[in-house]
Formats: sequence, C-alpha cells, structure tokens
Amino acid sequence: MSKSQTKLHRKVIFNIQYFFRRYPALPYISKWLCISIIIGALVGTASAGFLQSLEWATNFRENHIWLIALLPVAGLLIGLLYYYYGKDVEAGNNLLIGNIHDPKEIIPFKMAPFVYLGTMVTHFFGGSAGREGTALQMAGAMADQLSKPFKLDKSERKILLIAAIAAGFGSIFGTPLAGAVFGLEVFLIGRIRYNAIFPAFASAILADLVTNLWNVKHTHYHIDLIPKLEFLPVLYSILAGIAFGICSAGFSRILHWAGSFFKSKIKYPPFRPVVGGIIVALAVFTMGTTKYIGLGIPVIVESFEKPLPFYDFALKMIFTIVTLSAGFKGGEVTPLFFIGATLGSALSLFIPLPFGLLAGMGFVAVFAGATNTPLASMLMGIELFGAESGVYIAIACVVSYLFSGHHSIYTKQKIGEAKNRRYESDRDRYISDL
Repeated sequence: MSKSQTKLHRKVIFNIQYFFRRYPALPYISKWLCISIIIGALVGTASAGFLQSLEWATNFRENHIWLIALLPVAGLLIGLLYYYYGKDVEAGNNLLIGNIHDPKEIIPFKMAPFVYLGTMVTHFFGGSAGREGTALQMAGAMADQLSKPFKLDKSERKILLIAAIAAGFGSIFGTPLAGAVFGLEVFLIGRIRYNAIFPAFASAILADLVTNLWNVKHTHYHIDLIPKLEFLPVLYSILAGIAFGICSAGFSRILHWAGSFFKSKIKYPPFRPVVGGIIVALAVFTMGTTKYIGLGIPVIVESFEKPLPFYDFALKMIFTIVTLSAGFKGGEVTPLFFIGATLGSALSLFIPLPFGLLAGMGFVAVFAGATNTPLASMLMGIELFGAESGVYIAIACVVSYLFSGHHSIYTKQKIGEAKNRRYESDRDRYISDL
C-alpha cells in the first residue's frame, strides 16, 4: 500500500470514528431498528392471521351453537396438549415477564403454535377468553429466536422481549402507542425501562402497520357526548374510578383463587378444563345466550350505545374466570374491556355522566387496575376514543390503578415503586435492579 493510500485509509477511519463519537446513539438505533423491523413484520403478520382466524371461529360458532356442547372435549384436548408437550410454555405471559426480570433459556418457539391452537379451540367451542395473551405469547416466542443470530446478551434480551410484547399488544388492538408503553410498563409496577423505549415504539408501530397492510380491521368505538371539564364531572369520574379499581382488584384475586381451587381439587391437569368446560357449556344452554362467551365485542359496542344492566359485567367476570382458571387458553384483557365497559355503562344509572363516556372510562380503567399499567391505558383510551375524552380517561385510570392495590392478573409482575406506604409489606415482589 502506497503512502497516499495509507494516508487516505487513516483519514477514512478517523472520519468514521469521529462520526460515531459525535452521534453515539447511531449504532444502537441501527441495530434495534433492524431488529424492530423483523419483529414488526413477523408479529404484525401473525396478529393479522390470528385476528382473521378468530373472526372466522367466532362467526362459525355463533351459527352452530351446538359446538358449545363439545367445550369439555375441547378442554381435554388442550389440557392433554399442554400436559404432555407444553409444560415448559404453560406459564404463558408470566413466562415472558419472568424472562424480562431474569433471562434464562430462550423461550421455545412452540409457545407460538401451542397458544394459537389453544386459543382458537377455546373460542371455537365457546370459552370466554381474550386475544392479548395469545398475541403476546406468539410475539415473545418468535422474537426471542432472534437472540442467538444477533448475539444478544441478557440485558439486550430483556429489551427484545419488551419490544415483542409492545408489538403484540399494539398490533392486536390497533393501538401502537399504548402497545409500546404497555411493553415498558407491564413487567414492573412503578418504573419504566427507558433504554427499551426506542425498540418498544419502533416494534409496536411497525407491527401495527404490517397488520393494517394485511387489511385487518379493528373495532371502532365512539363516545357521543363529553361534558365540559368542571368540578362535578371530575368528582364523578373519581367515584367511577374507585368502582373500576375495586372491580379490577376483585377480578385478579378471584382469578388466582379459582386457579388454585381447580389445582387443589383436580390433581390431573387435563381434567381441569373438562370440568370448566362443563360449567361454561351448561351455563350457556341454561341461560339461552352466548353474549358472555368469546370476546364479547358486540356487547362492548352496545355499552357505548345505551345503559346496560349491572349483571352483564358480573356474568362476564364469572364466565371468564371459570374458563381461564380451568386451563383454557386466551387472554384476560378483552374480557376486562367487556367488564369495564358494561360496568361503566351500568354506572350511568347512578353517576350523572354520559353512559358512553363511562363505558369508555371503564373499558380502559379496569384494564389499568388489573394490569397496573395506567399510562398505557390512558394512551389506549385516547387512541380508541379520541383526545377529547383524555382527561376523564386519565382520571379513571389513575384512580383505578391506585385503588386496585398491587393485585395483578400477572403473577410475575414485580414492584419497582410501591403505590403508597400501605403496600410496603409486599417485600417478596420488590425488585431493585432494572
């Protein structure tokens, strides 16, 4: 190499080094943008396929009600599948959250097809469950396979799983901003991991874009009347938030109690969903309605259109708790939307706020209390219902979050900062190292 070539080579190296010293975030952004694009494409496509499948399964079941009689058989098949082949992925969302706190072995890819199949069977035969759990588990299982190709260390794997959760949540509900913040909030109460903020937002937005490219439509909700921001409406919003917080805490506690009850009374796991399936199927045929099984989207939409009776939210809670605690697969979040929206709509009989606004507040506030994710819930309310309702949504979410205590539908969720001194006794759930 000549002297001129050597000089030129050194100059190029110097300029590159100078460039990276001046823009130190560029390698980080480049790396995580590449990973986020892959996550967005995979998760967005998976969510689109799952949503289309779920819509087909729901429509087919509603046109063939006799299928609900086979729910116990479907439960047995799900139980056998997980008992003999899926014990290592049975923890579901808690496995994802646990790996964010303490990354161990890469999450088996089989989690994705297993939870997809289990959820489809649950909905096809009439269980009461949601879809968020499935989306998160599919996203986490697929994304974690990138750990080895990209040579990610433990700290980076935490970021990867946060981004995957954000992508799964944002794409399944069509709320990318809420999805990103949910991924950042859900694993640790009271703290946010800011070094994951770029991958979380990039993955959630890209996954939502990919889902939309597949021409998948999300449900839209509309709040007709929003009162002027004054003292009394704010006071009424606080009262409603208290009710939502108590409801979310009750749901979480009863769900965990029921799960423990099934485990203590039925020692052979595959038989648990059989018993749960019998209870749900008998209840459906006895009551003569299917409004409390599946996702329950039509009832959620109805709650924005007229005041609903109080028993709607209670019955949905019972159907969902029996379904999920018995071992059927699916998420808790869409049932929480149903419970919150119908409770809010019913509260309009006592709280002088528009039923549509109360339904929207309950929709996100019960979710906020049950998952301890108030910021994500606020953003979801704004994305779904518009910024005009933002203040009322925020009040309901914050109050519900505070009144729900440290109860959560996710048992692996840790406490970063206690909500107040009363909860300082929950020392076994504290974490000091992010």
